[in-house]
Amino acid sequence: MKEAKDNIGMYGRKTILFVDEIHRFNKGQQDYLLPFVEDGTLILIGATTENPYFEVNGALLSRSRIFELKPLEKDDVKELIRRAVYDKERGMGIYDADIDEDAADFLADTANGDARAALNAVELGVLTTAKGADGRIHIDMAVAQECIQKRAVRYDKNGDNHYDTISAFIKSMRGSDPDAAVYYLARMLYAGEDIKFIARRIMICAAEDVGNADPQALVVAVNAAQAAERIGIPEANIILSQAVTYVATAPKSNAACMAVHKAMEAVRNERTMPVPVHLQDKHYKGAEKLGHGAGYLYAHDYPKHYVQQQYLPEGMEGTVFYEPSDNGYEKQINAHMKWLKS
Repeated sequence: MKEAKDNIGMYGRKTILFVDEIHRFNKGQQDYLLPFVEDGTLILIGATTENPYFEVNGALLSRSRIFELKPLEKDDVKELIRRAVYDKERGMGIYDADIDEDAADFLADTANGDARAALNAVELGVLTTAKGADGRIHIDMAVAQECIQKRAVRYDKNGDNHYDTISAFIKSMRGSDPDAAVYYLARMLYAGEDIKFIARRIMICAAEDVGNADPQALVVAVNAAQAAERIGIPEANIILSQAVTYVATAPKSNAACMAVHKAMEAVRNERTMPVPVHLQDKHYKGAEKLGHGAGYLYAHDYPKHYVQQQYLPEGMEGTVFYEPSDNGYEKQINAHMKWLKS
């Protein structure tokens, strides 16, 4: 810091300090940098693979601009692979190597936006593969798999295998087969599927196929999604597995899902009638003069905290959208509603 202070004091020059993996600095170390950042002695640039809002002191964050660097797209990684193989000045072109299209595609996909992983695999392939009869090094799918230590699986993120796998995954959870569900989870994770995409499917299944038969399923799914995104791969695999096996083994009901479908159909196909007068808002000036809210019965003033009154619009009285099943917690819901109206 003495040199940085001399630079600002004698020459008016600020010192740029780049700290890689800044999340590894403890609170005391980060606090030490704060006064030098505040007085302009240092221009601090910190890099981290963690969420800075969890790992970097708030005082430093408040004096910083946050830039999120996104993973490279697959096509970008593929272009880097080609340059590494064929560019004689900045790559390994002097080794006379060729890479098959499917091998380049596999490496780019497996790297999952990490150029370093792809380039390391290319370098290993070029340096360890013997030349063929034509005097050139050939990097094919077998070499690519060996170099990146990962076997290719049939899973094109934009093709049929992607949609077939996710379909089997959802149907296995819906069908209460935890073994099949966790197997398809593993296939997606192995192929590099986005954990946020997987987590969204689990949350949807928890609401659509489990519903109120086990309301805790959605809580588990949502918490797993948040935890997986915060923790990241590979530990996120465990978190997602817990959520998948919970949803798969939970009692099932699609009653809530069917209820909103029926209600949406009614809204689409039937005349939209006014909200009953006694349910209309009366909290603004002049509402009572219009009769809004008149005759409303406050449920908590009655035994069981329930009173019979019309809630649906006129002409829809008695319409049933939600029909709880006899599975799991919905069995208790059925019993409660019968008791309430008895």
